[in-house]
Parts: sequence; C-alpha cells; structure tokens
Amino acid sequence: MNIVRTLSRSLCFTALLLSSVCSFAQDDHFYLGADISGTTALEARGDKLYNAKGELRENTALMHELGLDAIRLRVWVNPEGGFCSPADVLDMAKRAKYYGMALMIDFHYSDWWADPGHSPMPALWQYYSLGEVEHALALHTEQTLYLLKDNNIDVRWVQVGNETTHGFVWPMAKAEDDMDAYARLTKAGYEAVKRVFPQAQVIIHLDAACDPVRYDFIFDALRRRGVRWDLIGLSLYPYWDQRAGLTASDQESIDKAVANMRRLADKYGTDVMVVETGVLVERAKEQKKLMADIIEAARDKTGGHCHGVFYWAPELEDGSYKLGAFKNGRPTEIMEAFTEAARSK
Repeated sequence: MNIVRTLSRSLCFTALLLSSVCSFAQDDHFYLGADISGTTALEARGDKLYNAKGELRENTALMHELGLDAIRLRVWVNPEGGFCSPADVLDMAKRAKYYGMALMIDFHYSDWWADPGHSPMPALWQYYSLGEVEHALALHTEQTLYLLKDNNIDVRWVQVGNETTHGFVWPMAKAEDDMDAYARLTKAGYEAVKRVFPQAQVIIHLDAACDPVRYDFIFDALRRRGVRWDLIGLSLYPYWDQRAGLTASDQESIDKAVANMRRLADKYGTDVMVVETGVLVERAKEQKKLMADIIEAARDKTGGHCHGVFYWAPELEDGSYKLGAFKNGRPTEIMEAFTEAARSK
C-alpha cells in the first residue's frame, strides 16, 4: 500500500465518519434481492440454470431477468477451494455491476459457515489475542472492500457478521460469554467499512425476525457499549420459526416480524431490511403466495422502515435444503412473487 494513500486514508477517516452520517439521504427504493453466493461453486460443478422458457442463463443474469435489483454475497476468510474468498466475491460482484444491481457484502469472519449455531474463528486467527483479532478483522474487511473499490465496484450495504445472534468469532466473541469482545470486534468492522465506503450502510444481522427478545438482548448491549450501525438486518423464515416453536403458523411469523421491525425502527432509530428469507420449494405453487405476503408485509406494513427482501440461495438444490426456489435448474412459481412485485413498483 503506498504511503500517500495510507496517510490520506488516515487523515480523512474522521471526516468520512462524520460525513457518512449526513450521506444517508433516505433511500425510499424497496429492493428485491437474492443471496447467490454459491454461483461460482455451482458453475464449477457443471450445474446449469435455465429460465422458465428453458433458455440457458448465468445465475446473476437470471436473477435480473426475474426482476431482482440487488445481490448479496458472503465472504469467508480463507475457505477451502477458494469459493466465497475475496477474489471469488470480486468475480461475482463484477457480474452484479454489469446488470446494474445493488450489492450487499456479508462478512462471516470465518473460513466457513457462520450462523447462530456455529461461528468458528478463522484458522489463521486461532492463536491471536483479542487485540490481534481486532486488527485482523479490520484488515480483512478493508482489504476485501478495497479489492472491490479498486475494481470500480460500489457497495451499498455491508454486514458486519452473519446472523450474529450469539456473537461471532467463537469462542472469543460469543455474545453470552463476552459481550465486550463481541462489541469491540463489531465496532472494528464498522469502522473498517467506513474507511473504505463511507456511504455504505453497515448492517448488524440476527435471525428469527419474529422474536423481539433476541434483538433487544443484542442491540441494547451494543448500544450501551457505543457500537454503531446503520440498518438492522433480519432473517424471516416462517418454516424455521415454527420448527423452533416461536410461532404456530406462517401468518403469525409474518405478523410478529412486522411488529418487531416497526418496534426496532422506533426504539433504535434505524431502519431495517429482510436480508434472508425462504419458503418450502416442495409446495412452490402455494408457497408463492406466502413469498408474496412476505414481500408485501415488509414493503407496505412496516411504516416505510423496511427497505428490501432478499431470498437466500434460491438456486440451491442439494436434496437436503428445503427452502430453495428452483427445481431442475429452473425457477419455480416462488420466484414469480419477486417478478410480480418488481412490476408493481
């Protein structure tokens, strides 16, 4: 990194943070998106995707054709095989840019999956002190985002962690065990994002949108510790809510999620976004209505506080995952809910 650039970034950092507060002119656009982070892995396996007419399509092109205007991509630190590495994410981000789609980057801060059930520390960080992990996390965030920026790719949103209901970078920053460490690392991630993309909106993302208790636990604790964020990200999966005993029906999941989104916006003064959702692909015809109901509720029933809905891995067909939206490499009726929502904007 050249010394002029380094000094310039350091001198401008405070100004950028201050200016970013004013840069969030309210974006009233409601985004329809998908997390298609598995695109290059799918291609490496030789899998093919087609539109409803049977015409061969690349995944990003197909999402655009279906009416989506945003893409979410996860980042792993040092993944086996290189999929979802920063370089791999750059490849997929270039495709999103080509189609004019807004980009969300989702840092897992792990070499593999991170979610409420497991969030393993990257192997390279396992013997680091908290201060060393803080530095490594910020460096990983900056380097990944600069890779995108240096390739003329804009980033609209950045997740500092994925479904961090129980913290991340376990065992060091598990929320129930060391909230101070979790807050410190989240703050490091936020500041790293702003050094590169001061106008990007930083998202802190939890699961189970229907459950206000977990949101209060995390966001109250972070607020007490001076952590900042720009949007609250939520996962809204009626199927998983019912499996966990949090709700008794699809409609209850939606109703409770909407109430929670309105409450969060009022309590914390920040807007929200459904950054993950999905419905049962085996019942695609009837589940199209559920997907349409989720989009409508997020768009029209949250007082304007929700700014988008992202389907998680619609193209995924691995036999064990039930909440994709494709069959035989083609979009099912579920994706029509997005197409119809796009037409009604």
